[in-house]
Amino acid sequence: MKDVLDELAAVRRTMGTTTLPAADAYTIELRRCYDAPVDEVWNAITDPERLGRWLKPVTGNLRLGGSFELDGGEHGEILRCDPPRRLRVSWLFGPEADEWPGTSEVEVLLSPSPAGGTEFELVHAAAVGEPMFPTYGPGAGGVGWDLHLLTLARFLADGEAPDHEEFQTSPAGREFARRSAVAWGEAHLAAGGDPDHVAAAVEATTAFYVPGGNER
Repeated sequence: MKDVLDELAAVRRTMGTTTLPAADAYTIELRRCYDAPVDEVWNAITDPERLGRWLKPVTGNLRLGGSFELDGGEHGEILRCDPPRRLRVSWLFGPEADEWPGTSEVEVLLSPSPAGGTEFELVHAAAVGEPMFPTYGPGAGGVGWDLHLLTLARFLADGEAPDHEEFQTSPAGREFARRSAVAWGEAHLAAGGDPDHVAAAVEATTAFYVPGGNER
């Protein structure tokens, strides 16, 4: 359990705002250091076979200007690719999202860490309205990315990645998701969120990711 919670603590989380082609958007930003060189991390996030082992299986025309689709239904276009430092894609979910292009984008930035390894930054910008953000706040996407960055850490460390569903239902996975929801609530408060809204959003996010989340 301790190593899992140490990985949670390794991430710095912030929330902000930006503008996408479709609308104004909010951002969730995750920053951490991985004990692996930049080229290794870049390969793990762009090589289809390796990406599928820690994120989800991916298909498509995987080049600049091409499109991709993940096994979970997420899909989009590759908007920018500057190896081995920057990757930006549109990030949509479900067929109805095609009616609103540009409603969500994910960008990953890599740079050498002064202490060795790689500084990893992921920014997810999303223009979402009812009921997603009012109900869940930044935890709607933030908890999911926390889980994936944990899996990436394990994959970079030993080439293996835990099964997502198995981990999420384990005691360690449930505690990780519970604490992640709280951490995103803290980021929401730091960005000026209303305390009552933040508390309700943390509760809703916890209930989504950790059914029966108040039970220990």
